[in-house]
Amino acid sequence: MVKQVVSVTNLGRSGVSDWLIQRVSAVVIGAYVLWLSGYFLMHQGLDYFQWHALMTTLPMQIFTLLMLLSVAAHAWIGLWTITTDYIKPANIRAVSQLVLAFMTLIYFIWAVLVLWGV
Repeated sequence: MVKQVVSVTNLGRSGVSDWLIQRVSAVVIGAYVLWLSGYFLMHQGLDYFQWHALMTTLPMQIFTLLMLLSVAAHAWIGLWTITTDYIKPANIRAVSQLVLAFMTLIYFIWAVLVLWGV
């Protein structure tokens, strides 16, 4: 009988889904950067009130939230891959992944709080 080894610390539960999450998240991040760059180019001399007006619209908040989720997912898969490849002792790897996952979660929560002004 062949047993399949399943990792419980990766995001997508398989290499293919992790690969797909990486690619989709990269597209979302890239679209966000391109859109924001275009906005900056079209609005020279942007002041606080214009920036506030942009960032408080619901579509922009949703797009920014999607980008934040993409950054968190993209970062976690990258960090998981690096720790799995380069940290061989299982206990050190598990602690490292736990610390990195916690930091990623804290940064995501902090960014959401800033975004939604809670």
